[in-house]
Amino acid sequence: MVNKNKWSFIIVAAGTGSRLGGELKQFRLLGGKPLWRWSFDIALQLIPKNNELDIILVVPSNYLDEFQTNILTDNLPIRVVSGGSTRASSVRNALNAAYGSHVLIHDAARPFLTKEMCLSLMEECILNDAAIPLLELTDSLKTIVNDNISTIDRNIVYITQTPQAFKKERLAYILKKSTFQDTDEASTWINEGLKISTIKGEENNFKITTENDWKRAVLMTKQKGIVRVGHGYDVHKLVPNRKLILAGVQIEDSPLGLMAHSDGDVVFHAVMDSLLGAAGEPDIGTLFPAIDSKWKNANSGVMLKKVIDRLHLNHWRINWVDVTLIAQTPRLANKLNEFKASLFFYLKELESDMNVNMKLKSPEECGSVGRSECIICHAIATISKI
Repeated sequence: MVNKNKWSFIIVAAGTGSRLGGELKQFRLLGGKPLWRWSFDIALQLIPKNNELDIILVVPSNYLDEFQTNILTDNLPIRVVSGGSTRASSVRNALNAAYGSHVLIHDAARPFLTKEMCLSLMEECILNDAAIPLLELTDSLKTIVNDNISTIDRNIVYITQTPQAFKKERLAYILKKSTFQDTDEASTWINEGLKISTIKGEENNFKITTENDWKRAVLMTKQKGIVRVGHGYDVHKLVPNRKLILAGVQIEDSPLGLMAHSDGDVVFHAVMDSLLGAAGEPDIGTLFPAIDSKWKNANSGVMLKKVIDRLHLNHWRINWVDVTLIAQTPRLANKLNEFKASLFFYLKELESDMNVNMKLKSPEECGSVGRSECIICHAIATISKI
């Protein structure tokens, strides 16, 4: 859906705030590159999803010539636009220069946005003309008016983040006629009485404003790039009157299935434990206990999706999964490609099906597996911090 529309990604770096001290924060080096480059690098990741993507950097007017020279020298696919005296005027300048029919507007001071958040916003915006990320609050809130303290219900208050996605022409029209000096484009949109769609914000997508924010960001960049490996193992007994489901694929002609609280998919179970082990998380027996009726005969694909969501919440990316399935009966060689395709479907964040490997092994009639009493699966997963 997103591909049918042209998008501009606007990085707003025209502020002159001094709360952080020293040089302008958007140009400080974080992890060896200027703060604004973090947003630019995420924008580049969106290009395969949208070949029409147009990237614009808004800088203070007195930095314009310097940045245009640097961009040309480094041959970066980005255009530089002069900022204005207010945020609204800076964004208006960018909108006037933007080629896209829709825009993502992002604060350069939020370096840890994700590609997944951007794509979700783009899809919501196509459907509803505007979309923003909102983050739930966990702290108690108070107001003080004339020395009177009262409590605010935190369940109805959210933190607004960027990027924010809009249909360009409509936003440009609203900003042109608005007399409000709002802190973000969503406020102006809402003040016009227009509806706006929301997605769930991300805790790490915080705005760097204070020195403590900067220290937090520096610590996070040191953690990025960490690679971990996890091993998963599962075994289930073969019994009559049960469906045999492996890697999400039902083996229709099997007279036996796997006895388990859920659907008994040893492949998905082993993959889940390999991912959880790599991330230092509890195993599936802890997350999906057999005493919980919710997981009785549950689809293991649903459970796998929850495990992947858990990893994403902690900013882990899945790089590689290798599976070894050990069974005497039934013979499964003709199902191998179907197994791999199903795994790749559930692990769709992987760059290609070349990042999923699966082998089928026969126990050569040795042990309990060789006597067709059970099926065993091992999995190895590699994940990295993003």
